[in-house]
Amino acid sequence: MTSTSTTGPLQPTGAADATAAGGGATPGRKEPRTRGAGGGLGRYLLVRFLLIIPTVFILVTVVFVLMRATGDPITAAQGGRLPADQLAERIHQAGYDRPILVQYGEYLGNILRGDFGTTLSDSRPVTEVLTTFGSATLELAFYALLVAFVVGIPLGLLAAYFRDRFHDAVLRVFAIACYATPVFFAGLLLKLVFAVQLDWLPVSGRASTRSEIEMRQLDDPTGIYLIDAIRTGNGEVVADVLQHAVLPAIALGLLTAGVFLRLVRTNVIGTLGSGYVDAARSRGVRESRLLRKHAYKPALIPIITVVGMQVAMLLVGAVLTETTFEWRGLGFQLSQYLQARDFVAVQGIVVLLAVIVAVTNFLVDVIAALIDPRVRY
Repeated sequence: MTSTSTTGPLQPTGAADATAAGGGATPGRKEPRTRGAGGGLGRYLLVRFLLIIPTVFILVTVVFVLMRATGDPITAAQGGRLPADQLAERIHQAGYDRPILVQYGEYLGNILRGDFGTTLSDSRPVTEVLTTFGSATLELAFYALLVAFVVGIPLGLLAAYFRDRFHDAVLRVFAIACYATPVFFAGLLLKLVFAVQLDWLPVSGRASTRSEIEMRQLDDPTGIYLIDAIRTGNGEVVADVLQHAVLPAIALGLLTAGVFLRLVRTNVIGTLGSGYVDAARSRGVRESRLLRKHAYKPALIPIITVVGMQVAMLLVGAVLTETTFEWRGLGFQLSQYLQARDFVAVQGIVVLLAVIVAVTNFLVDVIAALIDPRVRY
């Protein structure tokens, strides 16, 4: 009796051989290539890094054109103070009577060599101004970001936990007040309450005169007062520096804290409504544990992506904050040079701030790519 095979349709001999040789691959069909994570990350970071060059170039060009829109810097700074013949002589010596394209090419060449020119009001190299006062602005921005994280993220989690209840409403109003209140107005209120009426904190400055004298005696001071104060080994100097930093940091940090609060609240609420959180909730996991273990970390990814924009906002707000508290950084000096119409100094400071923002955005992109692989593709 003849038995019939039920193992399936017969394959041609060539197809079977090809399948065996190719490890199960269908003949005539290419297997899709899988892109390695390292290659995708490297390509992404390279593109982001190269984008810094055109970004800075465009910003430098815009600043140069705007500074020349009202005429040459010497006429803007000294016009009406010098006789016409002396003014024309200074303009000629500085080369501002040459064609604008020639001046622009020379300016780009000087920037590539690290030469930002000399200030008109006090005859100081702009690079010296940047190195002297830049550390103060970076220190203030660090304090403000610390305040923004400490205040914005926990309150955002709290607002999401008490969604659509009284606590949530109060925190949302607080967030709106934080980023809607002008920085200088918040600074004046803080000074009036905590420095004048309560006399808890200093009114202005980065440190007392005694502390500054002690820090200047250090070998190679960094210009970052907290680091220099720690290097002195004197606890009173460290406490004095921190006390002077409290009010400026709060005034500037609350601006960003309001943004973080609303962003964390929105993302945590969205995460709490996702499928895997619903599955954990159905297993009896408590709501507070869901918030800490399941919804907290995913909600921080958008925070990282907006840090670059917030750094730009902090640098803009630093101009008003440093002027309000006489915090002698780049923002304070920028206001002084604007009043003196020293466009050479203003140009150099603005270019440096633009470079800081561009580099910060690149670093944020790196961190975001390492945390969330989806942004690489």
